[in-house]
Amino acid sequence: MSNNVKRILFAVIAIPIAIGVVYWGGLPLALLVAVIAALGAHELVAIARRQGIEPLWRHAIVMSALVPLGVWLSYGGNVVQSAGIDFTGLLPSTWFAVAGTVIWLLTATLIRRHPDQHPLGVASTTLMAVLYCAVLPSFLLGIRYAIGTDRHWPATWAVFFPLAVTWICDSVAMYAGKSIGGPKLAPVVSPGKTRSGSVAGLVGGVVAAVVFNRLAMMPSGFSISDLQAVGFGVVLSIAAQVGDLAESLFKREAGVKDSSGLIPGHGGVLDRFDALYFVVPIAAMLYRLFGVI
Repeated sequence: MSNNVKRILFAVIAIPIAIGVVYWGGLPLALLVAVIAALGAHELVAIARRQGIEPLWRHAIVMSALVPLGVWLSYGGNVVQSAGIDFTGLLPSTWFAVAGTVIWLLTATLIRRHPDQHPLGVASTTLMAVLYCAVLPSFLLGIRYAIGTDRHWPATWAVFFPLAVTWICDSVAMYAGKSIGGPKLAPVVSPGKTRSGSVAGLVGGVVAAVVFNRLAMMPSGFSISDLQAVGFGVVLSIAAQVGDLAESLFKREAGVKDSSGLIPGHGGVLDRFDALYFVVPIAAMLYRLFGVI
């Protein structure tokens, strides 16, 4: 079975499930993001190990899983709400949480690693795993709950808007690059990507943004203007391609093609979500800039 067929079959199964979970919201959505974050952190740790660095993998995975759950609770998770408890007042501020995380990881590195075991690389990679694989995708929860509560279609489409732009941009760039060819976009980092594919992906992302806004977001009662949709398409398509190349840079350093073989036809979690790590927080920024959330 070819990779393209595997990709299509995976999408046919995964996308409806993802839509259902995002629509339902609540703990199932937080757990989904937590699992994706933990798997991504595991893959990043594996890449670092190929370079002779042994990150604190348990800390990276556990902390990555806790970040999305903490974000969900900060929005008043429905389990907490149903108990009539205002848990948000008990949560530490973001800066205290960041400071505590850094102190925790540095202390763990001091205890677990010797000077000849690359302690700076260990601490940096462990923290990077949490920030990259958990903090960035957790902006998805911010978008979801800033717009609506559980079982809410407008909030669902607001989440899938940047995802759809990214997927269309990636697909158009891949097929156009293979069909048209031409100069390479970043030959050292990703030899398969071409400038023609990049431009085609940008155009595809803009078209996807306008179409998705009109067909999915407008009927739900939550939408942006066509001009704003074009702006989203341009910025998110560029961000998606930069995010893809950033992850490719890590893999090239380690000498691997895929971060893992977990997802049929896609490689690993990092391979599937690399672009979205950049796109989701930038989409949240654009929603805020345009006064949507």
